[in-house]
Amino acid sequence: MAGPVSKKILLVGASGRMGLAITRAASESRQLRIVAAIDRPDDGIRPPVQGRDLGTLAGLATLGVAVGADLDAALAGAAGNGETPDVMIDFSSPTATASNLAACARARVAALVGTTGLGADAEAAAQSAAARIPVLIAANTSVGVTLLAELVRAAARALPTEFDIEILDAHHRGKVDAPSGTALALGRAAAEGRGIDHDAARLPIDRNGPRREGGIGYSVVRAGDIVGEHEVVFAAPGERVVLGHIATDRTIFARGALRAADWLAIQSPGRYSMVDFLGLKTVV
Repeated sequence: MAGPVSKKILLVGASGRMGLAITRAASESRQLRIVAAIDRPDDGIRPPVQGRDLGTLAGLATLGVAVGADLDAALAGAAGNGETPDVMIDFSSPTATASNLAACARARVAALVGTTGLGADAEAAAQSAAARIPVLIAANTSVGVTLLAELVRAAARALPTEFDIEILDAHHRGKVDAPSGTALALGRAAAEGRGIDHDAARLPIDRNGPRREGGIGYSVVRAGDIVGEHEVVFAAPGERVVLGHIATDRTIFARGALRAADWLAIQSPGRYSMVDFLGLKTVV
């Protein structure tokens, strides 16, 4: 009896931290195969990767998948190992997300985006693409962080507004966006729990003077090789409630992205989240 057919992945942002972690995690999977890989053209800063085997870049045996730069060709099965992908996993640049989603929509290939720091153009592209393909955008693909966001939403709903909300966000020194997409997602979960607008409640990082009542604050650390640490502190006079998550290995994000991509590839067109993938019910 034949086993399940493996899903075929197009990996965008192949030579980045997450791209290489996903490559290594996929090499251990029976359900998923990377059939094409895309990275930005040689920028004169990093060593060029176009034409190099993805497996070699990730410290593995050769995979027979050369890194390319033509996304449309990869979506059509004219790049990589010549197979048409079932789903794109994108951990590249926020400036490329909108065009990547539009390309997936044209090719009718599901799209999972883990890139953070996205702007309004990416959100508009996601909404448009979701009419033709399944789209999942996740600031964090960790199962634990997905659960944390649900717990934060429930705590914000249950606790009185006298509890200040502060989100502590720590990442490695090379992390560009601050606060991170994960921290902002946790802040939005807290705002939803309280029934308030996140952007109106968000406090500036460089704030001075007394804290504004009802505000959601962010404290950011960028240092060393911290993979990702987040705490959401609900603090009132005399007591604190602290919810948190610590990532010690980037592999957890890679495994989560692969599992979500495997699920997403067979969904109907529409917008999805990690909560949908995990089947979590919002805590009441």
